Amino acid sequence: MRLTLDTYAGRQSPIHQWWPRAKLVGMGLLILGFASVQTLQLIPLCLLVTIVLYGLSGLPWSFLRSRLRYPGLFLLGLVIALPLLSGSTVLWQWGPLAIRQEGLLAMGLIAGRFLSIVTLGMVLLGTTPLLTLIDTLVSLGLPPLLAEMALLSYRYLFDMADQLDLLRQAMRLRGFQPRGNRRSWHQLATVMGTLFIRSYEQSERVYKAMRLRGYGYGRRLSPQIRGWGQPADLAATGLCATIALILISLQMWFVAPSP
Repeated sequence: MRLTLDTYAGRQSPIHQWWPRAKLVGMGLLILGFASVQTLQLIPLCLLVTIVLYGLSGLPWSFLRSRLRYPGLFLLGLVIALPLLSGSTVLWQWGPLAIRQEGLLAMGLIAGRFLSIVTLGMVLLGTTPLLTLIDTLVSLGLPPLLAEMALLSYRYLFDMADQLDLLRQAMRLRGFQPRGNRRSWHQLATVMGTLFIRSYEQSERVYKAMRLRGYGYGRRLSPQIRGWGQPADLAATGLCATIALILISLQMWFVAPSP
């Protein structure tokens, strides 16, 4: 099972070469700008900026599709339910089913913001090695303890994935076939419980091993990423900040009451 996010982090696109601190701040400001959008008219602008940045990153579209698969299932259920349940202006009705205008507008707004924000997050994670990203966060003020916890969590995700593959293979060898009935769900819940117990026991062993080797008594992580890169890196960050300010200003203009 592949859990890596930085498979394509070694490429040489303009986004890859963007200095990590400047990239993190610029992308963070853009995400904040997208999150502030409450008007459907601004969604095309958000999507346009997202598509341009993803194109500049040089990441394959298959990378984005594979990462959007599971969060997209949650979004799909939400966008299907909103037009049927939210609002009072009925656009089309067939028996008890009715599509409402307010729900459609909310669906477009939520789906557009979701795609824009998640895609930007994938661009950030896909063009920056994880160790570099965590080091950048430490340089920007993230407590070293949280950075160490993130590194350990990422490291042992692979072990958990390997254990899950072994459990699934053992179930298949014993004739397990998922059928969606109560018995199948009970067996899957048992497997997940076994996996969590094994993970907890392994975390205890790792912590004790680290304590025996002096963890907690020496110097903690110190960031290696410093400075803000070249003028072009700062210019790119300034451009992202400008776009975020434009989105916020347009949002305020759209919602401002007319005289």
